[in-house]
This record gives sequence, C-alpha cells and structure tokens, in this order.
Amino acid sequence: MQIGMVGLGKMGGKMAERLRRGGHDVVGYDRDPAVSDVSSLKELMERLQEPRAVWVMVPSGPPTHATIEELGNLMSPGDLLVDGGNSHYVDDQRHGAFLGTKQIGFVDCGVSGGVWGLQNGYALMVGGSKENVDRMMPVFDTLKPEQDGFVHAGEIGAGHFAKMVHNGIEYGMMQSFAEGWELLEASDIVTDVPGAFKSWRTGTVIRSWLLDLLVRALDEDPALEELEGYAQDSGEGRWTVQAAVDHAVPLPVITAALYARFASRQDDSPAMKVVAALRNQFGGHAVTSKEGSVAKGADSPGADVVPPVEAQK
Repeated sequence: MQIGMVGLGKMGGKMAERLRRGGHDVVGYDRDPAVSDVSSLKELMERLQEPRAVWVMVPSGPPTHATIEELGNLMSPGDLLVDGGNSHYVDDQRHGAFLGTKQIGFVDCGVSGGVWGLQNGYALMVGGSKENVDRMMPVFDTLKPEQDGFVHAGEIGAGHFAKMVHNGIEYGMMQSFAEGWELLEASDIVTDVPGAFKSWRTGTVIRSWLLDLLVRALDEDPALEELEGYAQDSGEGRWTVQAAVDHAVPLPVITAALYARFASRQDDSPAMKVVAALRNQFGGHAVTSKEGSVAKGADSPGADVVPPVEAQK
C-alpha cells in the first residue's frame, strides 16, 4: 500500500522504516530535508496516487492543527488522513469535522511503542468509521506486533482517548517503581538495590516491560547518579485527570503520579515553605533559612499568639 508519512522524527521515522520493511511504498515528508523524500506537503500530494492515504506524526497541539489544516486544503475528496500523534481526543472530533466538510476521511490512532517499536511493533488504538479503519488495515497490520496490539476502539476520538488512559496508567506504574526504588535506596538493610529489581523480573506479579527497562537503566547507572530528578509530562496525564473530573471517576494514583512530576521540577517548593512555616509557628519545629541558619518557633513573630482551645487539647 502507498502511504505518505508526515513527521519523520524518532517515532515517525522508525514507523516509516517498519512499513517499508513490510513492503509498503512510503513517501516521507519532514521539515528536516536530510530525512525527507519531498520538499513540501504539496509535493507529497503530487507524489501520492489518488485516493491518497497520509499519516501525520507530528507534535500535538498547534503543529498538528496547522499540518491537518494545510493537508485538508491540499487533499481531495476520497483521500484519508490518519493522526498518529498524541493529540487530545477533543481535537480529533474537530479535525474529523473539518475534513468531513471536504469529504476527506479521518482516523485517529494512539501509538505506543516508543523507540522500540521498529523492532517489537507498535500498539495501536484507533478511532473512526469501520470503512476508514478497514481501508488502513494493511498499514495497521504491518505496524502492530504479531499478536494483539491493535484495537478499533470506537468512533473518531476513541483511539486517542484509549491512548490517553494508557499513558495515565503508565504514569502510575512508573511512579510506583520510582517510590519503591527510593525506599530501597534509603534502607540500610538492602545492599543490592539493582539486584532486588532484577529478581522481580521473573515469577512475580509485577514483572513487566517497564520493570525490564528499569533494570536496564540500573545496569547502566546503578545509583542513577548521572540523572537529575526532573520529569516532564507529555500532556496526556493532565488530559486523563481532566477526563476523570469530567466523568466523576476517581483516579487517585494517576493524579498523584502527575503531581509528583510537577513537584520534580521545583528546586524549592513554595508549598513546602508554607508547611515549614506553619510547623515552626504552632510547634516550634526548626526551620532552615536560605542562609542555612536554624530558627525556632518560640522566637518567631507569631509565637505569642494564643491558639484556640481545640488546638491546646
């Protein structure tokens, strides 16, 4: 099958390669001319035979909006566009409606597999009409692993909604491993922390690919001394938590994992300053100033404030 691939970055480029290895005719476009087969989206359209199929694999938000708008004005009725980036499912519905006015088909596809997808295959969660999904099945069959790894999750938006929830779960799992590692490192009983994680890879209920990847990271850097404790978020964790609020579904683990990433970016937590100040005020607990000196609550301005009766009990 012939397909245009827009965005040849660390995932899009490997997906294009997996498709080529599977016998598909892939014409790729990227802003980097060193990896691009054509010089523009217009030239990409000229290279593809009608009815065209184009897969967009660019960052979510404005880059995806702009790319789909430009393609929508270049493509013809009967063409089909797949958004395989990490788009918000609400945006999918808007993109589908826009393309629908031009009689261009639209499928949203959540893709998981990262840099390992070329070798292992990509898990695909797609949304769209049965007609459009069936049309793309030769491509989906090549990209996915040999067993499982594919779902037609529902109508437009369902694919990225499923991928959003997948990433939320991923946040919670990673945070659990992270907290377990920190506790083991803090213990003076366990002397082989990497070995402990390695022992869990076989025969335990928490064995997983994430655990395998953590063991690999610990093999390279046993105390993770080369890394800073700073974690970004792609946006899907936030969308998952927002969707939970919209549907009144409690997600305490995923929400806490997202907030932990926010906390990782703070050199000096404003919230913890308030906590330290309050502990100093009501209990005389020591606090450390930026100069490193220690102050006592009894010496603080609020030390002579009489607490309410309830607080004195």
